Amino acid sequence: MIDIPELSLVALVGISGSGKSTFARTHFKSTQVLSSDFFRGLIADDENDLSASADAFDTLHYIAGKRLAAGRLTVVDATNLQQHGRAELVRVAREHDVLPVAIVLDVPEPLAWERTQARPDRDFGRPVLTRMSRDLRRSIGSLAREGFRKVHVLRGVEAIAAAEIRYEKLFNDRRDLTGPFDIIGDVHGCRAELEILLERLGYALVRDPDRRPIDAVHPDGRTAIFVGDLVDRGPDSPGVLRLVMGMVEAGHAMCVSGNHEQKLARKLNGRNVQLTHGLPETLAQLDLETPAFTESVKTFIEGLISHYVLDEGRLVVAHAGLKEAYHGRASGRVRSFALYGETTGETDEYGLPVRYPWARDYRGSAAVVYGHVPTPKPEWINNTICLDTACVFGGSLTALRWPSRELVAVPAAQEYYAPVRPLITNTRPDVGLDITDVTGRRHLDYGYGKALIPAENSAAALEVMSRFALDPATLVWLPPTMAPCSTSTLDGYLEHPATAFDDLRSAGVPRVVCEEKHMGSRAVVRVSRSGEGDAVWTRTGRPFFGPELDEPLLARVRAACTGLFDELSTDWLLIDSELLPWSAKAAGLIRDRYAGVGAAGRAALPAALGVVDQVAARGLDVTALRDRLALRSAEIDGYSAAYRSYVKPTDGLDGITLAPFAVLAGAGVSYADRDHGWHLALADRLVETDPSLFTPTRRMIVDLDDPASEAAATEWWLELTATGGEGMVVKPWSGLKATDAKGRLIQPGVKCRGREYLRIIYGPEYTRPEQLDRLRRRNLGRKRNMALREHGMGLAALDRLAEGAPLWRLHELVFAILATESEPVDPRL
Repeated sequence: MIDIPELSLVALVGISGSGKSTFARTHFKSTQVLSSDFFRGLIADDENDLSASADAFDTLHYIAGKRLAAGRLTVVDATNLQQHGRAELVRVAREHDVLPVAIVLDVPEPLAWERTQARPDRDFGRPVLTRMSRDLRRSIGSLAREGFRKVHVLRGVEAIAAAEIRYEKLFNDRRDLTGPFDIIGDVHGCRAELEILLERLGYALVRDPDRRPIDAVHPDGRTAIFVGDLVDRGPDSPGVLRLVMGMVEAGHAMCVSGNHEQKLARKLNGRNVQLTHGLPETLAQLDLETPAFTESVKTFIEGLISHYVLDEGRLVVAHAGLKEAYHGRASGRVRSFALYGETTGETDEYGLPVRYPWARDYRGSAAVVYGHVPTPKPEWINNTICLDTACVFGGSLTALRWPSRELVAVPAAQEYYAPVRPLITNTRPDVGLDITDVTGRRHLDYGYGKALIPAENSAAALEVMSRFALDPATLVWLPPTMAPCSTSTLDGYLEHPATAFDDLRSAGVPRVVCEEKHMGSRAVVRVSRSGEGDAVWTRTGRPFFGPELDEPLLARVRAACTGLFDELSTDWLLIDSELLPWSAKAAGLIRDRYAGVGAAGRAALPAALGVVDQVAARGLDVTALRDRLALRSAEIDGYSAAYRSYVKPTDGLDGITLAPFAVLAGAGVSYADRDHGWHLALADRLVETDPSLFTPTRRMIVDLDDPASEAAATEWWLELTATGGEGMVVKPWSGLKATDAKGRLIQPGVKCRGREYLRIIYGPEYTRPEQLDRLRRRNLGRKRNMALREHGMGLAALDRLAEGAPLWRLHELVFAILATESEPVDPRL
């Protein structure tokens, strides 16, 4: 059995004819194998042209590096008999912080010569193969010294044929552990505070006969994770070690190494270290323990690893933090960063190293939890958080509950050790954005799904964002496009409630709410108690009217929300709504696109009918022509009536109303998981508070297993659309996060538009049978996929807003929603 790490650089070593290529084909994917012969062929069109070897290996090493950077196993199929060639492979592996592995295929030289002679593309003599055999003998013993972390030697044909590859996970790869976890910051010998914190977290302490804590068990199966620096400076480092070692041994805790543990281990192993930073206190305390306990401490520390990758890659724990390129990697460089962080090479006025602020540049999707640098208050910076809250210096001992991200802390009983320098709060970095976060072709994994954002769509979104949109710090969410219901086959209808109900029923939705679809302009409103950061924006992120109208509008919304601020215990709210009438924002569109068509038809068709009537009066049969003109005239009248019903006079804010239908978020919370009854009840409260500003959203609740309920909703829709209403939106009653039986998001709502309203969309003549037949062949799939993708990204943005994620993590989703709008989808759908 050949054990190799799942992520490693594997070098096959053997003379010509030893079967390396056959071995590679047998045990590895073709895409994992980089053959030197193949690269010579790429360079020189001849796999045996040795003059191309230098360029071929340069190219091979480059591709190997790209694969390793992407986290993919890479196998190099070459003789690899020269030390300088193998050194390059070791260098590439170390450059990407993966382990180099050598697999040696050692076959008898006569057999290798026999195989070589059978290949017409091999024309070198036996002395060359003899020299290769001699190089192989010399190489086998030096591979480990050259840096190969694993060396497997397969001697003889039978051993090679019987070989099996078994992949091993690195010790730091615990993505299979999903928690829940309680991650605990630097303890530094503060045993009493650790006991109190564990009990506050719900753990039951287990004590030995001497009443010393030796384990802690959580009734709900939670696991504690210690970020290192258990020892030094505090009053009882042995007590902390005894408790943590017991928890780890019992499987109730995990622990990564801290720099103080490493220094203690070096001292216990007889190494010469400086007795500073609290180490003398720890050594004095250990002198009071038994030699067996001290030996167990040394063994425990030597078994600690640098970092853990947990919860399917969503969580990384390392003592001093870890930048994204090092997650799940194994090398001295990775271990050094995890233990000590990265310094600038300078020292401050206290003689301590100046550390590079790696967290400010972090852009990883995994949350990184660490300690090492004491700070008075933990604070999320770019999805990273430091939990060293200086307990030993008189601060507090802090834990982070995962995945809820709740912080729990207990104060230190006293200052046990004076800090060398004053504690400095981790101030948030500048909220400025990096253009590379949003430009180019990007793949987004946003938790509810994945999206590919083409470079050209990003460019279009950047044009809008940079020239017209609000400040990204304000623009925290954009509404998704809405999917239409499936096409109806009922005579005269393109959309009908029956198909909308069928759509959601097929997704496993038992109950829906049918909400009146207001014909206006989508408006997202952010209001706060203080008025700071308040804004109202369009579905493309632009200010709605401008300061002269936006500010008084926001003032009225703010006043109406006073009761909701108190009820929801929040200082601000994000509200999704429709601003009415349509003409308030779309007057130019109505005038240029719709009114001209209506005016031309109303002017031309009556005149044409008059001429036809004169011709008929002379005795000519023009009945068919007159019927066509009359039909067109009626269609134009219907078309004009359709758009005119959404045109109403306004003067400033007079005549303008808002129809709220969802309260999306507040301070530290997303309301996306509430049902629509909750959202509409809050909307009704706003209407009651200021009925001149807010318009109610009429609705009906429908049980999809009750035909009578569906029939009543259909009748309501017919009445609604007959009197000029646009139609309705059918939504899963359970809310915005509704999912199907497989846990996948489903459409948050499907629109079902009225027969007359659709004249505005598809033209005056769309109800003719031949036109309807053509429109019924429209493809809705792309629109629906886009709607669902934008909805998922919007939910992710609300989640990140609630958790206090850095601006770039919010903005990449909002930007992606806007970029998705550039997809070539029929805007009429």
